[in-house]
Amino acid sequence: MKAVISRVVGGPETLTIEDVAEPAAGPGEVVVAMRACALNFFDTLITADRYQFKPARPFSPGGEIAGVVESLGEGVSGIAVGDRVIAYLKWGGAREKVVVPVGDLVAMPAGLDFVAAATLSVTYGTAMHGLADRGEVKPGEWVAVLGASGGAGQAAVEIAKMLGARVIACASGAEKLAFCRSIGADEVVDYESEDLKARLKALTGGRGVDVVYDTVGDRFADPAIRATAWRGRHLVVGFAAGEIPKIPLNLLLLKGCDLRGVFWGDHVVREPAAFADEMRRIMDAVVEGRLKPHVHATYPLTETPAAIAEIAARRVKGKVVVVAG
Repeated sequence: MKAVISRVVGGPETLTIEDVAEPAAGPGEVVVAMRACALNFFDTLITADRYQFKPARPFSPGGEIAGVVESLGEGVSGIAVGDRVIAYLKWGGAREKVVVPVGDLVAMPAGLDFVAAATLSVTYGTAMHGLADRGEVKPGEWVAVLGASGGAGQAAVEIAKMLGARVIACASGAEKLAFCRSIGADEVVDYESEDLKARLKALTGGRGVDVVYDTVGDRFADPAIRATAWRGRHLVVGFAAGEIPKIPLNLLLLKGCDLRGVFWGDHVVREPAAFADEMRRIMDAVVEGRLKPHVHATYPLTETPAAIAEIAARRVKGKVVVVAG
C-alpha cells in the first residue's frame, strides 16, 4: 500500500511516497481503510520537529481520518467490518490503511461524506471544546476569532455562531475577510492594517469582547486581551503567527478576566467520553446543515507534500484534504 513518509527533519519537500507493508490489527485495534485524511497547520511543523509531539521516524503526517473498518483485532467489540468511522490520530493518517485503537473511533452518521467528516476532529473539535467548554460562550456574547480565515478559525466562527454568539472575525486582507463574512461573521477586522484593540472596542460599543479565540498568538494577543470585557475569557489555542507572547498579568487583574488554555489533544486523551459526545454533536450539526465545513482543496494522497506546502504558505482558506485512490 502507499504511504507518505517522513524520514528526515525538514519541510514538506522532504516527504516521500513509498510502498509499505499492509498493517495488521493487534488486540484492541482495527484496520481502517482511509478514504480521506485532513491536514492541519501542525502538519507543517511536525515534519520539521517543531511540534509538541515528535514521533519516531519513519512516520506519516496527517492527524485525522475518515474511512471504513476493514479488519478487527482480538477482543474488539462494538464495531464491525464495513462501519464508517472517523479518528483523531495525532499523526499517521496519510497512508492507504491505518491501524487505530478501537477506543479512538467515532461512528459516522448516515448522510455525512468522508471528505467533510475528515475535517471535523481537530478544528471543529477544538472549537467546540474551546468555546462551549473552556470559553463557556453564552448566546449574545461577543466572540473575537483571531486567524479566522484558516481551518481552525473558520470552525470557531461557525461554532460560535451555532452557540448564539456575535462574532468578530480577525484576519488579514480583503479576500480573507470576505470569506469570513461568507461563513457567518457579524463583523470583521483586518489586524494587519487596523488597530486591533481599538476596532474590537469600537465594534462592541466600548465594552470589549467577552471571549477571544486566539489561534495566532504573537503580537496580536496583547491588544486582544486589552480589548477584553470585564470577566472576559482569552482562549489560548495556538501560535500560528510564530512567537509565543508574554502576557502582562496586571491586565488580567484589572479586567477580572481569565486566560484559559485550550489543549484539545490532551482533552481527547483525558476526557474521551466528552470528546465523543462533542464529535457526535458536531457531525449531527453538519448533517442537519447547521455547520458547513469549508474544504479549500482536495489532493490525491501522492500529492500530500504539495498540500502541506500550501498550508505552510498560508494560502489556504478552510481545510485541505488528501484522499486515497
